[in-house]
Amino acid sequence: MPSYYASEDLPRFAEVGKAAPKLFDGFNKWYAEAMAPGALDAKTKKLIAFAVAHAIQCAYCIDAYAAAGAKDGISPEQMTEAVHVAAAIRAGSSLVHNVQAINTLNRDE
Repeated sequence: MPSYYASEDLPRFAEVGKAAPKLFDGFNKWYAEAMAPGALDAKTKKLIAFAVAHAIQCAYCIDAYAAAGAKDGISPEQMTEAVHVAAAIRAGSSLVHNVQAINTLNRDE
């Protein structure tokens, strides 16, 4: 069975804007501004995007930011460390949500 995500689909991203071009244009402007150098440089923003892509499990984003980051000189070691940071935050978030279960159990006592 082929993969659900096909890397050749990534360049088709603009197709999602055909049904709502005004909204897609707004997204693209916001995205460009968010990714532009500011308090953080573009390389750092790409590394953050790469880590977030793993946390949200977006195969297309992982491909895009692995390639973009490599072009900017982000090393495999930096990418791997960033993924570990994202995974640690994701795991911590999962664990801390157990407080909700504890709250529920305490209410039922």
